[in-house]
Amino acid sequence: MVLGLQTFARRWYEVVCKTAPEPYLDEVFHVPQAQKYCEGKYLEWDDKITTPPGLYLIDTAFRGILRISQCSTASLRLENVVAIVATGMVAAMCRSLLETRLAQGQGKQLAQPLSFYAMHTGLNIALLPVLFFFSGLYYTDVYSTLMVLVTYYNHLCRLSPHGKSLLNDLWTIVIGIMALLMRQTNIFWVVVFQGGVEVAHAVKTLQHVPEAAPRFNTLTDVVRYYAWRYSVGDIHDPPLNIAWLDDWFFALLSIAVAAICNPLRVLKQVWPHISLMGLFGGFVLWNGSVVLGDKSNHVATIHLAQMLYIWPLFTFFSGPLLLPAVSPFLDIVRNAYSINFNHRGTIPRDPHEPAGSSSRLSSHYRRDPKKKRPSAKGESTTPPGPDSSSFSLQAVDALVRSKLYYIPYFLSTLLASFLIVHYNTIIHPFTLADNRHYMFYVFRYTIRRPGHVRYYLIPAYTFCRLACWACLSGSSLRLIDSQDQPAPVRFWSRPFADAPATARAGEQRAEEQAAARPPPMLPHVGMLDSPDSGSALAPPTSAAALWLLATALSLVTAPLVEPRYFILPWVFWRLLVPANRRLSTEPLLPGWLRRLAGKVDLRLVLETAWFVAVNLGTMYIFVTRPFVWRSEDGEVLDGGRVQRFMW
Repeated sequence: MVLGLQTFARRWYEVVCKTAPEPYLDEVFHVPQAQKYCEGKYLEWDDKITTPPGLYLIDTAFRGILRISQCSTASLRLENVVAIVATGMVAAMCRSLLETRLAQGQGKQLAQPLSFYAMHTGLNIALLPVLFFFSGLYYTDVYSTLMVLVTYYNHLCRLSPHGKSLLNDLWTIVIGIMALLMRQTNIFWVVVFQGGVEVAHAVKTLQHVPEAAPRFNTLTDVVRYYAWRYSVGDIHDPPLNIAWLDDWFFALLSIAVAAICNPLRVLKQVWPHISLMGLFGGFVLWNGSVVLGDKSNHVATIHLAQMLYIWPLFTFFSGPLLLPAVSPFLDIVRNAYSINFNHRGTIPRDPHEPAGSSSRLSSHYRRDPKKKRPSAKGESTTPPGPDSSSFSLQAVDALVRSKLYYIPYFLSTLLASFLIVHYNTIIHPFTLADNRHYMFYVFRYTIRRPGHVRYYLIPAYTFCRLACWACLSGSSLRLIDSQDQPAPVRFWSRPFADAPATARAGEQRAEEQAAARPPPMLPHVGMLDSPDSGSALAPPTSAAALWLLATALSLVTAPLVEPRYFILPWVFWRLLVPANRRLSTEPLLPGWLRRLAGKVDLRLVLETAWFVAVNLGTMYIFVTRPFVWRSEDGEVLDGGRVQRFMW
């Protein structure tokens, strides 16, 4: 895979250098600035450059170490070829370590140091067309992505029992600064996303004695009890594939309460991230803006429509991954009687709300009081009956368990989308003026068309959003509950739901011991049919919520709709997407292909083919469709310089 990626990137670099040997578009600013750094002129700066000098500092360091005196456009571009290969390798390492952390959370010990799913994920991340295209040019995007992935790998190492130390804290600050020197918006991924996950990790490691929930007579009793349990670290953070919207609420609430009640524990874990935020805040105050140059054209603006555009973009690039998510619609087309509604609910589910235990409508308040429920200690307790609880408690319990809140929630998302499209559709002058970028034509034939076309896109935004969240959770958009039973959940602590199987106290200690042991180094990679594979494990709810927060912060402040701004949101979304083996049971596939689907995720094969096809298409257009700008009367503009289409 590495050799294939390197060959593809090197060939693209050679084609670009042959076709466009002179600096093109943003290279007009980056190449001369890098050459100034090569000459040691570190105080000279082009005011048109908005990003920090991290890319130029890396170039200078490499040339100093390797003793390379040449600083031509071709030699500068070549470094991005190295960076794109490194990006694929580091992404694979991140996915592999993430699988290890997810497995350790369920008491598993992975036998393979690297899964095939992780390796293939790393390859596809490097092949993302918006990212791979710029590996042949001298842009900041590839190195920026690489540095953020390096910080993420370090972050995953810090989540192990022995991964955090004072030396690692200092290293976290150093590589965090390096990531910020590449691009200012990396602050959201280095501090908000990674720092937020470490806050959740800090409170998850608090030592607390498991305790069965007592009888509740009033809603106040519920609030008091769970506020106390959350304060001692008994938090709620289930995997995303069994989390409904109310699980999101209790997960964020429990982590917030635990963090507030244990500030020293949290500060000990995240002080490097707080330091990075302080340094970044000091830079903004000193500079007077987030960007370095061209401040008038890069003014921070609330642009909520970005959170609508992101889902079609994800769907376009990751369509093959979404096939299982939309499989119910394929089932309906193939067999109108394939969906059995008997004995299961028919409540629509948001991707926030995949199949899971809390979706089951049987309430422990309505169960037979004689039945017992195992507690976290393995004991039995009698749940409270409806006669002993207050009306408000029963009402809230019925509302949460029935998921009736989903109807107004879903309608509110449609209303919010309409209001955003109506009042917050922002079209930046750069989008209108530059026909060299594909986004110019996307806006021209969709959002900027006369009439109500922009409003007709709201259903598409909604469907793409649902499909992307279903893909992230590893579930589908079925209107009925899945028959799949969730694995034992360790971090489950919430009212108004029947708890799934939970880890006992002894099992939790075994998990901690397993996490402390390094994984055995075997000479082969893990496949999906391995009994201890962690590739199909869904991310925790807190990680998904933090991803959404970091994505929103990085996009809604940008008035310009630029595909490159979506690279890091997609990369982290892609890293969190679990493997899927559902194609192994697809009756339309031949037997040998179903057997193969049981070992590898065939969606990734389709994703690779799609990325290669898109890359070849954009490369072909860039190379073979040059043009020159002309005025309406045919006069040649911009000195007759050749223009080319690109992202």
